[in-house]
Amino acid sequence: MADAALRLTTVAEELLGFPLPVRVRAWDGSESGPPGAPVLVVRHRRALRRLLWRPGELGLARAWVAGEIDVEGDLYAALDLLSGIIWEREEDLAPAVHPVRDPRLRTAARALLRIGGALPPPPPPPEEVRRRSGPLHTRRRDRQAISHHYDVGNGFYEQVLGPSMVYSCAYWSDGGTLEEAQRDKLDLVCRKLALQQGDRLLDVGCGWGSLAMHAAREYGAQVTGITLSREQAAYARKRIAEAGLTDRIEIRVQDYRDVRDGPYDAIASIGMAEHVGQVRYLEYAEQLLTLLRPGGRLLNHQIARRPERNEADYRLDPFIDRYVFPDGELAPLGRTVATLELAGFEVRDVESIREHYALTLRRWVANLEADWRRAVRHSSPGRARVWRLYMAACALAFEHSKIGVNQVLAVRTPHSGDSGLPLRARDWR
Repeated sequence: MADAALRLTTVAEELLGFPLPVRVRAWDGSESGPPGAPVLVVRHRRALRRLLWRPGELGLARAWVAGEIDVEGDLYAALDLLSGIIWEREEDLAPAVHPVRDPRLRTAARALLRIGGALPPPPPPPEEVRRRSGPLHTRRRDRQAISHHYDVGNGFYEQVLGPSMVYSCAYWSDGGTLEEAQRDKLDLVCRKLALQQGDRLLDVGCGWGSLAMHAAREYGAQVTGITLSREQAAYARKRIAEAGLTDRIEIRVQDYRDVRDGPYDAIASIGMAEHVGQVRYLEYAEQLLTLLRPGGRLLNHQIARRPERNEADYRLDPFIDRYVFPDGELAPLGRTVATLELAGFEVRDVESIREHYALTLRRWVANLEADWRRAVRHSSPGRARVWRLYMAACALAFEHSKIGVNQVLAVRTPHSGDSGLPLRARDWR
């Protein structure tokens, strides 16, 4: 095939109705598109067959993970230029799978068939989670989802996250490092919870133990951390033992629904509620309420999406659902606050730190790219490609306010009405 790149850009531009904003390089070495723009490299025509059978985001994601397409140049610039195309609602280009009414789509499908060939679709890359069935957010299904995301090798996360081993949004100041920003976030959480010597803290979704260690070491708290990831738990216990904090911290492999040893003085849920799901969220909030003493505080740190008119579906987009966070869900901030209050909490403070997550993600991507071979050695080529695309795309989503992240401080206010907060509550600053 001669000049495949020109044929591809012609098909894309006829379908879109405007010039393709990136340059295309095809498997035959041909190039087409605006000079100086980021280059979308189509390494194999299999990528086109993936798009024919699964048009839109999932087809592109499979080609990316398999290494059949790539970006040469600034990944963020390329994703920014393509975001209006890639992340749009999926349109069907495969008449054999679903009927297509738009004649432009039929024309594009025929052209892609001629360029890419009409062979059956390639199997999905092995990193993809198979389509699940049955009820969402059962204990078994949640364990499987958490294992897919977190049990990919602690060495991989050490490289991406850095020494802090904190896998949530950092709290930045001008000129600070990632480690300083993560330390400041952990300290902000502890101060919002007003932790004191001897307080019992429940860390729900404790990850690799970083918040538990900070709360025990700096505030003298007695911490119980729970996670569904056995690899995280083993890593956290080792860190805690090396730091001499085993008398202050207990790490359990345990579902939040099975915690029975309240009351706690404070509960932290940092980047965990996205895994709970709307079908379980009220149950989750009610469970945390019962585990708090009257006057105890909850700090819920959670990613949120923009509200939509149709609020029936909170599921993440197909790429993230299949490759990153199986069964993950993002709710609007208002729904989260309303559910916490419905459960019996009094919400006292909400802080949006959206821009902080964009900065955090860019640092994680830089850590991943700094030693690509090591990242592949600790996981797989496909897994490393998944994380690079996922984190870069999410950084742009935060920067463009497509999604946000918020810290919600809530109290189990006693019957007396005394919340325990000072009149000027934000003295934690």
